[in-house]
Amino acid sequence: MAQLSSIEWTDATWNPVTGCTKISPGCKHCYAERMARRLQSMGQPRYRDGFSLTLQPDVIEQPLTWKKPRLVFVNSMSDLFHDDVPLSYLRRVFEVMAAAHWHIFQVLTKRSVRLAEVASGLPWPANVWMGVSVESEEYTYRIDHLSSVPAAVRFLSVEPLLGPIARLSLNNIDWVIVGGESGPYARRIDPGWVRSIRNDCVLAGVPFFFKQWGGTRKSTTGRVLDGRTWDELPQRGIPAAE
Repeated sequence: MAQLSSIEWTDATWNPVTGCTKISPGCKHCYAERMARRLQSMGQPRYRDGFSLTLQPDVIEQPLTWKKPRLVFVNSMSDLFHDDVPLSYLRRVFEVMAAAHWHIFQVLTKRSVRLAEVASGLPWPANVWMGVSVESEEYTYRIDHLSSVPAAVRFLSVEPLLGPIARLSLNNIDWVIVGGESGPYARRIDPGWVRSIRNDCVLAGVPFFFKQWGGTRKSTTGRVLDGRTWDELPQRGIPAAE
């Protein structure tokens, strides 16, 4: 339920919840769903119900056993703010993140409405970075919900980027990740869409991370944009290593 990660902007993943349901176009070709089905077919007991939402309480305290500080992507195989995750369980996850203060936890959701509704009832230690997915102009309203959350670092995952975003609102935003869709049914990404967001970030002084061009074979398309890689990270909220 936790492992070192090949995701470019994190070190490890931690999944106290697995499984999800689709709520917007960015979910159409969900990599986590493909992975869950594969693990189910291999007989992995945690995925015996495939991609159905499942709480995994026995791994909640796992980050407390990791002594070396890590960037930890929370729920790479689910959405922590899914409506079917009880608030009491959500609070417990946040309490563990607060206790494991030597790690940085990166939490990402598409369910920004619920995030805004419950945020005041959660602890928000400096080592929790909160983000929302924004795959197109239609879903920029999620940024407004994120802006109301008292997280030390707020970030956007603009992945998979499915269309142009004329002007990305970056008020109260500390980091932006952009990436194209990957996998067998990957939808196209226009370099102009990426450059527009990159330019907004440069003008606003917001760290920009370009994850990938994507495609059916993302290893062949790489992640170079205009002659360089963009691996910028936020500096605020980083706890001192112990």
